[in-house]
Amino acid sequence: MARAATKKAGKQAEQIGLDFRRDKNGQKRGGKRKGAGRKPVHFLPSGKRLHRRVRKRATVSPRTPVHIVLRVTEAVGRLRRRHAYHAIRLAILTAAVLGLIRVVHVSIQRNHIHLLVEAASEQALARGMKGLQVSAARRLNAAVTIERRMSTPRRGQVFVTRYHAEIIRTPRQARSALAYVLNNWRRHREDLAGAAQRRAQVDPYSSGIAFAGWQGMTSPFPVPAWYQPLAVEAAQSWLFKTGWRKHGEIGLREVPGPRE
Repeated sequence: MARAATKKAGKQAEQIGLDFRRDKNGQKRGGKRKGAGRKPVHFLPSGKRLHRRVRKRATVSPRTPVHIVLRVTEAVGRLRRRHAYHAIRLAILTAAVLGLIRVVHVSIQRNHIHLLVEAASEQALARGMKGLQVSAARRLNAAVTIERRMSTPRRGQVFVTRYHAEIIRTPRQARSALAYVLNNWRRHREDLAGAAQRRAQVDPYSSGIAFAGWQGMTSPFPVPAWYQPLAVEAAQSWLFKTGWRKHGEIGLREVPGPRE
């Protein structure tokens, strides 16, 4: 017993050095580093503590429109086709009848849809978008069934996720959102897809034909007799009515962001 105690007491602890390994960005993990720890407290000359102003998260309201992005699954196929166009058009009409959201502008791209929407609240936006998505999913499934001559109606998933929403709070944001949505086809090179697209001044798969803010134009384009435009409503928010104009009109050939 005494021998065992002596052995245990004579065993010395071995100190292990800390290895501050670097991650993929070349930064050390652990140990002293610049900017770590509690931030210093600053005081005003009067002796009062200086509190940092934290911007309150924006919420949906009649004054703050929203940029919505909806993405579809690969099984639905390309959206820039006739049956898909009319399916989305009728879904937007359904949303207008429900009256929970106001779709001001829309752009249909290969696998996603851009919507500029106004709503009274977050609850109204959620309910209105749910109704629009349900209607669009049902009609897009019907379009796939007809085009592929399926023996039974398609009932699979249509949208990849719920939707992505970005609240617009400033005139600059509003102008950027309008240019991004209405000229999004130029970003994706859809304006170079064929002879008809090269001749077109606005995207036929968008509400650009109804937009009155194009550079050098005082009124929207005339609508051809054969064309059924997307059913959008007049904007009610100041940002989309006049506020965005503070930063200049939108050029017909303007490319929003780098081309893909």
